[in-house]
Amino acid sequence: MGGERYRSALEQADDRIVAGRAMDGDVAAFAVLVRRYTPMMRAYTQRMLNASSEVDDIVQESFVTAWQRFSDLDDPAKVKSWLMRIVSRKAVDRIRALRPTVDVDDVEQSAPLRSSPDRVVEARAGLEALGVALQELPASQRECWVLREMGGYSYDEIAQELDISVSTARGLLARARKYMIVRMEAWR
Repeated sequence: MGGERYRSALEQADDRIVAGRAMDGDVAAFAVLVRRYTPMMRAYTQRMLNASSEVDDIVQESFVTAWQRFSDLDDPAKVKSWLMRIVSRKAVDRIRALRPTVDVDDVEQSAPLRSSPDRVVEARAGLEALGVALQELPASQRECWVLREMGGYSYDEIAQELDISVSTARGLLARARKYMIVRMEAWR
């Protein structure tokens, strides 16, 4: 019963306490961080990789890296943004590794039964164009855009997540939006 009470208390504790315990080697505390941040890290990675089948692998690799490098975390209260930086780097590394080997002609997906082939092709091309446009953005702008547009984060949450000021988050997001509007003009 004591173990159950401890796990329950960990689930309710703030990031600073949970990450601090995980940094000390507490596996139960680390498991809380995994449960707490896996959904967000998966969503972010899916957006970065255009819903690649490697999303779960990247998130898992990110947690392995986090466990091995907890000594690099300066402030346990900022574990969320630290984990997001790790998963972001892993996703970018995977994109770089995959780029030269991915051939669009080799990818075959069946069209939904209710969609015409023309609409399916157009939708796929639009998603591909969006993915390319996102990759052209500087990493900081892309992170802000994905967190706001895909994750629904507020400016304050983005600033906290990326460890930047709210005004910097607003500026990065404004530049990212402007670029995306211009870049995606043909897809309106």
